[in-house]
Amino acid sequence: MLTAIAEGFLCCLLGKTPNAVGPLESVESSDGFSFVEVKPGRVLRVKHVAPARPPAPAEEEPRKAAGAIRCKRRITVYRNGQMVIENLGEAVHSDLLLPPCHNGAEPPGPVEAEVAEARPPPSGHPPAPGGRRRKRRPKKQVEIDCAKEITSCKGSHRDVVLFFLHGVGGSLDIWKEQLDFFAKLGYEVVAPDLAGHGASSAPQIAAAYTFYALAEDMRAIFKRYAKKRNILVGHSYGVSFCTFLAHEYPDLVHKVIMINGGGPTALEPSLCSIFNMPTCVLRCLSPCLAWSFLKAGFARQGAKEKQLLKEGNAFNVSSFVLRAMMGGQYWPEGDEVYHAELTVPVLLVHGMHDKFVPVEEDQRMAEILLIAFLKVIDEGSHMVMLECPETVNTLLHEFLLWEPEANLAGEVPEAEKK
Repeated sequence: MLTAIAEGFLCCLLGKTPNAVGPLESVESSDGFSFVEVKPGRVLRVKHVAPARPPAPAEEEPRKAAGAIRCKRRITVYRNGQMVIENLGEAVHSDLLLPPCHNGAEPPGPVEAEVAEARPPPSGHPPAPGGRRRKRRPKKQVEIDCAKEITSCKGSHRDVVLFFLHGVGGSLDIWKEQLDFFAKLGYEVVAPDLAGHGASSAPQIAAAYTFYALAEDMRAIFKRYAKKRNILVGHSYGVSFCTFLAHEYPDLVHKVIMINGGGPTALEPSLCSIFNMPTCVLRCLSPCLAWSFLKAGFARQGAKEKQLLKEGNAFNVSSFVLRAMMGGQYWPEGDEVYHAELTVPVLLVHGMHDKFVPVEEDQRMAEILLIAFLKVIDEGSHMVMLECPETVNTLLHEFLLWEPEANLAGEVPEAEKK
């Protein structure tokens, strides 16, 4: 999912190491951060804010029962690579009301998953005897048939947790505006630093930065803090981990927010030549890379943007970690079929001036996903959560409060529920 970044000279990427995660040990620091040992010697810094609530369950505002959504689709992949998605249930239409962008322009409305129809074989294949065309045999076919209840998530609800996952070169500090905003609204929030980023430990072995190794770290953090309804928010490379967790824990992940994440494509190691340089040369180029990322990550390069990047520690990784992250971006499972299998509602936020991820990639993601809404912020770019924090916070909050109307969502009959 992060394509244009590899073709530039900086990207947000991934890797591989299927290790089981054992019990977690954590140490609380005086500045409000936790240091969680996900594996022996592998420690991640985590920002965890839990609202102070009385120990005895208080009388909470009763949540109205949302209509159950029937998620029913057939995904067929043919030998020529063509994928056909058939939505067999009722389409989900929502009255999701989101605020205008900073320039006053309304962002695009909800984007429904594309319903593809099977096409006849090319003219090169003659019809079978009797005037009938030969039926193509699919290489793979996936059937999805389940019911989901999509409800409003308020800060007063005890079973809701928000997870914020950053991308390559960032840290949990890029979420400062979002963490403060939602913590003040009463939400429980969790934001980790990836290994080698921020204040997390930085192992000097390339295998520590593969996609699978980092994904297992995020699985450990998720299992530690997750409750009944969990919302995942990812930026750039962090979107891949959100997708991974939503696929692994469909009953625990309630909603997903993808910010400048790119298209639904499998990840492969980058062949970008600049990162194949010797480590000593790459180390000398690190300041130049940071400056270039600054210029490419923001729509403008004024004093405010420079200060935001400096204070937010948005690009501060060693040359070794950067090189290992680039070389470890291998996740063949994360293809279009993998994304099409997701049944969780997804909000896609895109900064129009993003030089790393074209808007067409997020549009393709919206077409593949079953329940997706694409919102474009005209004044934002790749670091849109830092550039337009008020707009991003409002978009996210409206999505958390959204729930589909039962008469529009295809409510499951009572007989089928039983």
